[in-house]
Amino acid sequence: MSATARLRDRRVEVARRACATRTVRDALVSVAGLIGGPVTNQAGEEVGRVVDLVARLYGPDPYPPITGLIIRIGRRRAFVRAGKVERVLTGQVRLRTARVDLREFNRRPGEALLARDVMDHQLVDVDGVQVTRAADLYLAPLADRTVLVGVDVSLPTLLRRLGPRRWQVRPTPDRVLDWQSVAPFGEQATHGPAEVRLRASRSALHQLRPADLADILEDLGRHERQQLLGWLEPEHAADALEEMEPAELENLLREVPPEHAARLVDEMEPDEAADALRDLDPGERETLLARMPAPEAAELRTLLTHREGTAGGAMTTLLVTARPAQTIAQVRAELAAQAEHRTDIDAVTVIDEDGRLLGDLPLFDLAVAEDTALVADLVAWLAQFGPPVAVPPDTRLAEAADRLVAARASSLLVVDDTGRPLGRVLADDILDSLLPERGRLHFRRLLK
Repeated sequence: MSATARLRDRRVEVARRACATRTVRDALVSVAGLIGGPVTNQAGEEVGRVVDLVARLYGPDPYPPITGLIIRIGRRRAFVRAGKVERVLTGQVRLRTARVDLREFNRRPGEALLARDVMDHQLVDVDGVQVTRAADLYLAPLADRTVLVGVDVSLPTLLRRLGPRRWQVRPTPDRVLDWQSVAPFGEQATHGPAEVRLRASRSALHQLRPADLADILEDLGRHERQQLLGWLEPEHAADALEEMEPAELENLLREVPPEHAARLVDEMEPDEAADALRDLDPGERETLLARMPAPEAAELRTLLTHREGTAGGAMTTLLVTARPAQTIAQVRAELAAQAEHRTDIDAVTVIDEDGRLLGDLPLFDLAVAEDTALVADLVAWLAQFGPPVAVPPDTRLAEAADRLVAARASSLLVVDDTGRPLGRVLADDILDSLLPERGRLHFRRLLK
C-alpha cells in the first residue's frame, strides 16, 4: 500500500477515535504545558509545582488513565493520587483537598512518567507504519477520570515548547496521533514484571507486514528495538529480520542477548540465517550456533562451508520432495503443511529411491493437474521442455543467473556430484547478491 493510501486510511480510522472529536479537541490539555505549572488547593492557594504525571500505560484501558501527579513542594517531591485531583486545567492542576502526603513516589507495575519516559522519546505509529517522536502528549477528561488520548508529533509543537510560558500551555493539535494508534516505549521505566498486558497498538504490530516491521526496527534506537523484539513472537520477528538490510541485521544480532539472537536466527529460513551468520565474526557466530538446537546448527554449519557468491552459499535447504508413485493430491497435502515457508517454495523436487533428481514440478503445473494424476506422469510431460535447471554448489551466482534467465525459471536446484539435490536458489536471492545496492527483493510465490 502506498504512503498516500496509508495516510488516507489512517485519517478515516482516526475520525472514529476519541482524539478526533471536536469536543475532546477543545478539552485537550498539554502535558508539556503542565510541567512546571502550579498546583492549587480548593481555596486557590498554590501548594506546589507539577514535576510529572503518572499514567498506567500498560493496563486494559484503551486510553491510559492518569493515576497521580508528582509535585514539588519546596525541596521535596510528593505523590498526589488522582483521587485527590479535582481538575486538570490548561497549565495548572486544582486539588480537591488541602492535605498533601509528602511521602516519596513509588512506581507500581505498568506505570510510566509521561514527561520523563514518553515525551521526546521514540514510539511506533502503527497506522502510519513509521517511527516517530512525541513532541507533546495530550490529556482529556473521560467520565470521572483524566486520560491520555493523543500524541503530538509536529515540529511546530517543539518550537512552541521553546517559547514563552503562555505559548507552552496551549495545545496545538495539528498533527495528533490517537493514543490507540501508537506503541510507546516507556515500559523500560517500570519496576514491575515484564509480562504486562498487550495494548491494542501492540497487537496491531503483529498485523504489520514483515517488510514494514523491518523498516521500523531499522529506525528505532537500540533499547527501543530490543523492546519491540520482545513484544513479537520469535517467528514473526524472524520474518522481519529476513527483510532487514545486512548491516542493520548484523548490529541487531550483536545487540540482543545471545540466547535471544540464537532463537531468532533459528526461526529464520536457512539461507537467510546463513547469510546473517556469515556477516558475524567467527566467535560471535559460534556463540549463536552453540545455543541453537543441534540439528539446525549442523544444517547451518553445512551451509556456511559454501563460499559466499556461489549457488551453495545462497541456497536454502528447504525442499519439498515427492516420489514418482505419489499422486498430485498427496503432493498438494505436503505443500499445505509447509505453508509457513511459502516464500521459499516455488516448485516440488521429484527424486528416485536413491535420492537422485528426476524432475522439478512448478507450483502452477501442480495447481492445474488432476488430483488423481501420478507425479511420474507430470514429470514425463514436463520432460519435453528440457531437464530441470540444476547447478553444482560451487557455481558462481552470475553464471547461475544466466542459467535462470535462459530457462525462464524463478529458481534453480543445487545438486551434488551424484545428482542429489542439496537445496534451491531463488531468483530474489540471486538479485540480492548481484544487486546489493537495490536492497532486499522478494517475489510472490503461488503457494498461499
